[in-house]
Amino acid sequence: MKTVKMGMIGLGQRGLSMLKSILLKMEDVEIVAVCDEYADRTEQAACAVERATGKRPFASVDYADVLRLNGLDAVYVATSWETHVEIGTEAMKNGVAVALEVGGAYSLQSLWSMVHMQEQTGTPLMLMENCCFGKDELLATSMARRGLFGEIVHCHGAYAHYLAEEVARGEEIRHYRLRNYLTRNCENYPTHELGPIAKLLNINRGNRMLSLVSVASKAVGMEDYVARRAEQFPHLVGKRFRQGDIVNTLITCADGSTVSLRLDTTLPRSYSREFTVRGTRGMYEQTTNTVFLEGDRETFDTHRYYRENFGNAARFEADYLPPVWREMTEETVKAGHGGMDAIEFRVFVDCLKANQPMPIDVYDAAAWMAVTALSEASVAAGGLVQAVPDFTGGMWTRRKPLDVVPME
Repeated sequence: MKTVKMGMIGLGQRGLSMLKSILLKMEDVEIVAVCDEYADRTEQAACAVERATGKRPFASVDYADVLRLNGLDAVYVATSWETHVEIGTEAMKNGVAVALEVGGAYSLQSLWSMVHMQEQTGTPLMLMENCCFGKDELLATSMARRGLFGEIVHCHGAYAHYLAEEVARGEEIRHYRLRNYLTRNCENYPTHELGPIAKLLNINRGNRMLSLVSVASKAVGMEDYVARRAEQFPHLVGKRFRQGDIVNTLITCADGSTVSLRLDTTLPRSYSREFTVRGTRGMYEQTTNTVFLEGDRETFDTHRYYRENFGNAARFEADYLPPVWREMTEETVKAGHGGMDAIEFRVFVDCLKANQPMPIDVYDAAAWMAVTALSEASVAAGGLVQAVPDFTGGMWTRRKPLDVVPME
């Protein structure tokens, strides 16, 4: 396969951005179809493809029409959270490879259906968790792989992103977050923080998540935000939002390590993923961009060590930053999220063309997305422990670790 013939399903902010900034610039990708439930979005995307390539793609508001196209190699699914699993499963049923955007699942049953479809058809699926390709995350993973942190004991991550305006404007901008925040209470967007941690801990490849507990704070942030902007959002005044302002989730893994996650999107704050790795010999902390290695310390004056090494992670890049980031071009950095979007799509296309395993496969997608459904059950039950299914059917014990990019 020299050129991947790809269809775009879902053309909101994320889908259209990836189309324009990345996919239309990939010489070995041909966009042959565009689809969104809103006709104006479909038309906008079709025109963008035609301007860039001179060819007008097939356009439809029904994704089933796209999946029936002859010669279609892959689809990129960037629709609402509710439809990701359904569309991805249907695509595999039609023998079409899937690049599946992130989000949480609404039921475990849907995830099992997705896994079974991939096993039955052998059709490739990759979860497009771009944070797995982030510079910070890959630097820390590379250091962990070479033993600098010792045995990993605990990791932490957060989706800490103030989204009150986006949520409140849901009807205006046709965004699905609003209806989710009105009707659900869960860890609704776990994979940005969990994905890189799961890869570092070799989840589904020698290790797995066993159980989780989730607790949610009260939900007052959105109601206060709307009340103070009653003229702008009169249709939301008096509405009760179910989504807790802060949701904390604690996961226990088969190797004894633990993972803490936090959803934090409706109270004023700065953006952070808080990616943190704790081991017996050191730690990495994304919030301060700091590496602490116990063996480097010549004194027991811990405060002095912190002062002298605060923000020191860049010092380790020459020795431990993976090649894909050392060779990063300015154009790639500008393509999306500081470069990780372009790396992610390059990996998907290269694996598809070479018939190589996807580094974030259907088992990863199912396990990570399951956190949402499980957290909803745990929160509703007052923090009751929920068992995490083994979507690999026991294969996790013999599957070899596979990083998203080469570490050396």
